[in-house]
Parts: sequence; structure tokens; C-alpha cells
Amino acid sequence: MKLTVVGSGYVGLVTGVCFAEVGHDIVCVDTDANKIAMLRDNIPPIYEPGLDELLKRNTAHERLHFTTQLAEGLAGTSAVFIAVGTPEGEDGSSDLRYVKAVATEIGKLVTEPVLVVVKSTVPVGTCDMVEETIQAELAKRFPGGKPQVRVASNPEFLKEGTAIDDFMKPDRIVTGVTDPGSAAIFQEMYAPFIQDDPSRLQVMERRSSEMTKYAANAMLATRISFMNELSRLCEVVGANVDDVRRGIGSDPRIGKKFLYSGPGYGGSCFPKDVEALLSTARQNECELTVLKAVSHANKLQKMHAARKIHSYFGGNLEGRKIAIWGLAFKPGTDDVREAPALTIMGALVNWGAQVVAHDPVAQKTFARAWEQAGLKPSQVKFVEDSYDALEGADALVLVTEWPEYKRPSWARIRGLLRKPVVFDLRNQYGFKALVDAGFHYECIGRPDSRTAALAVKKTVTNAGC
Repeated sequence: MKLTVVGSGYVGLVTGVCFAEVGHDIVCVDTDANKIAMLRDNIPPIYEPGLDELLKRNTAHERLHFTTQLAEGLAGTSAVFIAVGTPEGEDGSSDLRYVKAVATEIGKLVTEPVLVVVKSTVPVGTCDMVEETIQAELAKRFPGGKPQVRVASNPEFLKEGTAIDDFMKPDRIVTGVTDPGSAAIFQEMYAPFIQDDPSRLQVMERRSSEMTKYAANAMLATRISFMNELSRLCEVVGANVDDVRRGIGSDPRIGKKFLYSGPGYGGSCFPKDVEALLSTARQNECELTVLKAVSHANKLQKMHAARKIHSYFGGNLEGRKIAIWGLAFKPGTDDVREAPALTIMGALVNWGAQVVAHDPVAQKTFARAWEQAGLKPSQVKFVEDSYDALEGADALVLVTEWPEYKRPSWARIRGLLRKPVVFDLRNQYGFKALVDAGFHYECIGRPDSRTAALAVKKTVTNAGC
């Protein structure tokens, strides 16, 4: 099949290369001429493991093409995917201007029957708007008979860092259609991905499909915020959140995934989608109290992580040098949107600290995000070697659990740090091992140097009563 993907960002590019990999003829369209030029030279504009290999292979086999002209993509295509950005507005709502612009252009240019598929994450009812926009343009051009243009929903469920595998081996493919013909087109295009289990292709009404995407991300965000809240309680009552996680995760009704505590969730999906769902609820006068708490708890957790550092230094970080390991919102990506590191480092520099940071792939994207947040480039220094960040630092803070940080040389770290202090915001390291090595060690929701000191103080106080 010939398929067209409008938007060559994260979702659009992964969609295009993966469809090409199974033999479809793909045209990727983007208004950014520089991005199209890069892609024609086999240079992906984003970091995603395995993407560059698929890009090169399918371009070489002439199954993958790039253009700035939508008309080229529409000629003879079976379906056109809308995969453009839907940035968050000031009120948390999704900005649909790019989606509507693509719909308008399709209406102005299409000359033959086609299925328009909304791949972008959009509020419930967006497919209706897309259909109305296209039909309005068609009515101007074809006052009599006009080509049949149908609109469907097909949200993405990709995880940054494993997006290629997620697309090639989907656990489900959600589609929202209004007619059997649209469902049949999806069946044909996705056939290579569901040969072992056709039931993974789920067909439903468009609004249900749009809601499914938001509901999935909101549920995952809820689990993360719940465990992060529990971790804060564990810290004050002397429980171990890792033991709690294992205990509740063994219940098959709960399961083990998305129960890890940390410095809060980030990325392009969870924060934006939770706020968009809350915005939809407000517009429809339906209060979502749980999701409000999820969003609030996430903001608290990011600042809780920063305040751990602030508190250890007695509320005075003036002149302190803090080493940061990890800037991306999670390993395996260069995405720093809503990353905990932005909040934590922003707080540290506002409190007077000097910050030196390392990340294996996200330093350039973080530097741009740092400036966009109104922070000065001079307030943070980036280094190419993770150990270079430690020289003369008053503390090491692990923010993102990249594999290369998992088993560092603690002897080397001790020799580089001015003070042997480690803040492990991902619970990657062992309390006993670091304390035995002479470190002050603090983590999230588990026993550490701070809670041990509090326990001793409490015991001494009780003994004196």
C-alpha cells in the first residue's frame, strides 16, 4: 500500500519507517525543509534506538520518501496519517492549529478517495473537526459529486527508547472508525504486525479511540504519582518503598509495572496528556479529582527531590557545586520535555548552586530547553565525560538511570568529589555499600543516611524519657 505521513517528528517518523520496513510505500511530508533535507541524507532529527538503521535501509530500498509537498504524498495514496504536534496551551488544552491546518490542506488538494487517519494525540471529538474541515474545503471545489474522504482515529502507544519495537510488535492497535471500509483499510495496512494474533487490532468508535489514548497515559501517570506519594510517606514512617512495591506488585490485580518511585514523571506524553484530559473535563463541567491530584503530586515530587539536596546543606547552597548525572526524562531518549532535571536544576541554581551536568545523548536538547525556560546558559556547565562532572563537586545527584551510571567506580567518585555525598533519585544504588564506602547516601522512599540518622536521634530521645 502507499501510505502518507504528515509530520516527521517523533511519532510521524517512527510510523513511516516502520510501515516501510514491512513493505509499504511511504511518503513522509513535513513543512520544515531543513528536516526533510536531513532525512533525505539519512540523518534522523531525533534520537531513538534503531531508527537510523531503518531509515537508511528503507530509503535505500526506495520504500521511504521525503517531501515538503503534500500534493506529492496524496497522489495515489490509500491513507494519509496526520502526525503533527499538538502543543499544550496555557490552560492545559491541546493546541490543534497544526492538525486543522493539515486537514484544510488535504481538503484543498485531494482529488481521489482516501482515508485520513489522525495519529496525533488529540482531544475527544477532534476527528469530527477534521472531517468537517475537509468536507468544507471539498464543498468549495466539488459543488456536485466529490471524492469520498473518510476520517479515522489511530492513536500511537509508543514508548520513547523502545518505539521501534513497540511499533513492530504492538500489544494492541486501537482504531476508531465510522464504517466497515475504513476498518478494512486498517486490516490491510496492519496485517504484517498482527499475523500471530489478529485480535490485537481493536476497532471501535472514533471518540472511544481518542479517549483510549488519554486514558492509558493518565492511568500510568496515576500509578507513578501514587508510588511517589507512598515513597514520601515511607521516608517519614521508616518503611521501604521497594519492599512495598514488591509486595503489592505480586498481586495480579495490580501487577509489577509502573510502580517505581523516582523524581516524578516527564516527557512529551504524561504531563501534557493529563493536563489535556483535565482541560476536556473542565470544558464539559466534569470534575476529575483523582487526575488533579496526580498532576499536583508529580509537581510536588520534583521539588521534593530538589529539597532533599537543599535540606542536606542546611538550606544554603550558595557556592556549592552539584554534579548531575542524567538530563533526559528517562533513559534511551534525548527528550527533555518536562524532565525532572529541568525542575531540580532550576531550583538548585535559584538557590545559588553551581551545576555541572552530564547525559550521554540529551545535552544539546537540554541546553535548548534550559534557555527556553528563561534560564541562563552560564548557570550550568555540560561535560562529555560523566566523571568530569564530579571533580570538586559537593554532591552527586543521579536524576536519570542511564545504564552507564549503574555500576560506577565508587573509589574514583570518592576521589573526585569534594564531599562524599550521593543523592540517588532513581534508587539504583545500595545504601549499605555506599555507607560502608564512606558516603552520605540519600534516595527515594528507602532507608538511607538521613533516615538512619533520624532513627538514631529518635532512639536516643526515647531512651532519655
